Amino acid sequence: MPLKLVPPRQGQSPNWRIRGTHLGVYVDQSSGTDRRSVAREQLAELRGKIERREYPPAAPIVSPDRPTFLSAALAYLEAGRRRRYVANLIKHFGETPLPEIDQAAIDAAAVKLHPNVTPGARNAAVYTPVSAILRNSGVDLKLRRPKGAKGRVVTDWLVLDDAAAVIRAAESFDSELALLLTFLLYTGVRLGEAVRMTWEDIELEDATAWVRRSKGGPAGMLRLRGEISEGLAAHKSKATRRRVFRFHQGGHLKHLLTRAKLSALGLPCPRRRPKGWKAPVNRLAWVNFHTFRHTWATWMRRYGGLDEIGLKATGNWNDERSARRYAHAVAREEWSKVDLLPSIRTAKIG
Repeated sequence: MPLKLVPPRQGQSPNWRIRGTHLGVYVDQSSGTDRRSVAREQLAELRGKIERREYPPAAPIVSPDRPTFLSAALAYLEAGRRRRYVANLIKHFGETPLPEIDQAAIDAAAVKLHPNVTPGARNAAVYTPVSAILRNSGVDLKLRRPKGAKGRVVTDWLVLDDAAAVIRAAESFDSELALLLTFLLYTGVRLGEAVRMTWEDIELEDATAWVRRSKGGPAGMLRLRGEISEGLAAHKSKATRRRVFRFHQGGHLKHLLTRAKLSALGLPCPRRRPKGWKAPVNRLAWVNFHTFRHTWATWMRRYGGLDEIGLKATGNWNDERSARRYAHAVAREEWSKVDLLPSIRTAKIG
């Protein structure tokens, strides 16, 4: 495909892109402008640079004893670390020497690579992996995250009746979905961690399971409640695959949860999501798979008596600050102390 201008896509960058191949050189980059006339001039200029062999620019000569981002990123990947987002970062930083990757360079990369996303998404796609790559190479950069990097803290949780109703509704049309929801509810693992588990990770005799954390945390063991062990045993007797659950993260699995929620409320829902279909407004519209994780943590605090140190000790959170968000769960216990305050009815007046 020859070099050409690609118009902006709605909801993404407002700038035109230059994309295509000229004299064997492939280009896919932003023009940096939303004006087509200016973008056309940049297209012509870029075509001339390719013909004069000025593009792409020659890679800088880097001393072998001076590590670059590319070498650091490759070492990071070879260590078996998380691969997501790394390819885009390598494409951006390339052979940039590590001493040149400072706060300003990372801020600029975040804006350029992800111009129209939330601070939380920008933090996940740039700041966190760059920090991990630098730290893996022995560079301790005190990185300032963008304001709002943690996103909106969500701790919505299900009361017992609603959790039971959704799971029972799932059981009515897909017993494996009901088992997955029960597993999430009583282990607190993330959906991705659950659907990646294999039967080799499950020890039914010991009522334990081995989980590989999806956010870089150390892998650890889970304690399985009786109903989970029983459900997994029955499920294993009919299993024909290596993975415990057949599901993959995506639209179909989300629709199955929507179907369970609507069924729990006595509302109709198609078996498969038709094109353009939207779920009707309902009381459980806010519930998603991560809600079961929040529910587990809230129940562990309210009914299990764990504080943030105890929640961290389970391995489901890497730090006490993240687990502290569930302090709301014991509010009722703390407010029960109000009954110990002196009564004005017994006060002596005059």
